[in-house]
Amino acid sequence: MLRRALRLGLGPGLLGRGLGAHGEGSTLGKAEGSGGYRGSGVFPISSDVTFRTRGPGPRWEDSGSLGAGDWHGKVSEIKKKIQSVLPGGAWSPLCDTSHLPPEHSDVVIVGGGVLGLSVAYWLKRLEKRQGAIRVLVVERDHTYSQASTVLSVGGIRQQFSLPENIQLSLFSVEFLRNINEYLAVVDDPPLDLQFNPSGYLFLASEEGATIMENNVKVQRQEGAKVCLMSPEQLRKKFPWMNTEGVALASYGLENEGWFDPWCLLQGLRRKVQSMGVLFCHGEVTRFVSSSNHMETAIGEKVTLKRIHEVHVKVDHSQEYQPVECAIVVNAAGAWSGRIAELAGIGKGPSGTLQGTKLPVEPRKRYVYLWHCPQGPGLEAPLVTDPSGAYFRREGLGNNYLGGCSPAEEEEPDPGNLEVDHDFFQEKVWPHLAQRVPAFETLKVRRAWAGYYDYNTFDQNGVVGPHPLVVNMYFATGFSGHGLQQAPAVGRAVAEMMLEGHFQTINLSPFLFSRFYLGEKAQEHCII
Repeated sequence: MLRRALRLGLGPGLLGRGLGAHGEGSTLGKAEGSGGYRGSGVFPISSDVTFRTRGPGPRWEDSGSLGAGDWHGKVSEIKKKIQSVLPGGAWSPLCDTSHLPPEHSDVVIVGGGVLGLSVAYWLKRLEKRQGAIRVLVVERDHTYSQASTVLSVGGIRQQFSLPENIQLSLFSVEFLRNINEYLAVVDDPPLDLQFNPSGYLFLASEEGATIMENNVKVQRQEGAKVCLMSPEQLRKKFPWMNTEGVALASYGLENEGWFDPWCLLQGLRRKVQSMGVLFCHGEVTRFVSSSNHMETAIGEKVTLKRIHEVHVKVDHSQEYQPVECAIVVNAAGAWSGRIAELAGIGKGPSGTLQGTKLPVEPRKRYVYLWHCPQGPGLEAPLVTDPSGAYFRREGLGNNYLGGCSPAEEEEPDPGNLEVDHDFFQEKVWPHLAQRVPAFETLKVRRAWAGYYDYNTFDQNGVVGPHPLVVNMYFATGFSGHGLQQAPAVGRAVAEMMLEGHFQTINLSPFLFSRFYLGEKAQEHCII
């Protein structure tokens, strides 16, 4: 019964049902309990499956332990009490709290990278009345020095194996090509993403040729412009390439290439601020939630939870601010698994929905920049070798970016962003030099590391609500292709929150419930 309910989908979106944050300052209606109910009764989870509550009503929980620092989280309450006893109407605060987040927000987005910002953008763009939805974005790395967005190589492609990923990238490339129609801000200069439409070139060995042919067939069915090339055609078009060991290649003819990730990040941030989105530099440390214990008609026990408060620890301070909210969006990238645990996700008996974790973890990836005067020219696409090594041109000065994902048993420690230069010499450079003989003499100039929000289950994104923590939504787990798909993913999450279903692109295969059901949405084209 529970499995059937999960496959049936969801009802109207939480914001669409008017479930705003509690209390004064909320711009939407007032939420009651978990899912809009109080006490015992019947809670509909789909059109033909109901759960009955057990016990007197919602039980309030604190997802973290309370410590000595809690006093600091009550700054706003203390101010109100002092104000009430001071003479006169005017009151000057005893301390500056301008750095604190607001006490109420309809939506709290955890993570201020491109995925979180995209969700914020589409929520504000699709709201039915200007100013109807109050949105807060919480980002702990306000410099973005460790953000996956700005440490990536900035690629965009439609050469995926799943239709959903192809559709996401087709939507996103249209967004990027018309960036100033979406993100223009009055009196601010236009954005220049420096989009380079040189395409992606995937190379396949004899073993992978059939898979490539099947992938290209799906890509073409979805509207992507991709062609297959033989080794002879490759040598003619790209004479700098050694085609030994290559049986087939797929080449993106349109809407593939690379762009400036920092420009997209700053453009989204600038736009959403102009739309009224609030920002806070801090870290989410705790959720306060209510729960209802229920059972299905056949006796299956289920606990539904609703988050009511998000505790935000302010940067470089022991203070935290409780923020009442209606919805939490987990867009914390590589750290989204930790945020899910804070909400109690995965803390249940093994093999149950309640015990199903969000399988997203940080995976460290190296990017190297090298110089090679005799390397491929301006027409070079982003090339992906059968070995997994890849490279692309960077600028006009004979510089190149590239790297390679390590084998599963060789995954580096994600506890820091230190670069392993031996990895390039031993695992990357031999494949580059074999494929492009001119790279025999390359000189590495610098290198850096960044994080993938790696979905260990099927290397695909997690989009939409959690089935038990009913007001937590996900936009994470894209395993390296989140940047390029962010514009489309943000819209999908906003649609689900506002309307209760996906409208532009059906991303049902990417719902959290697939982890419990064991239904993989396996993406085979991961770089």
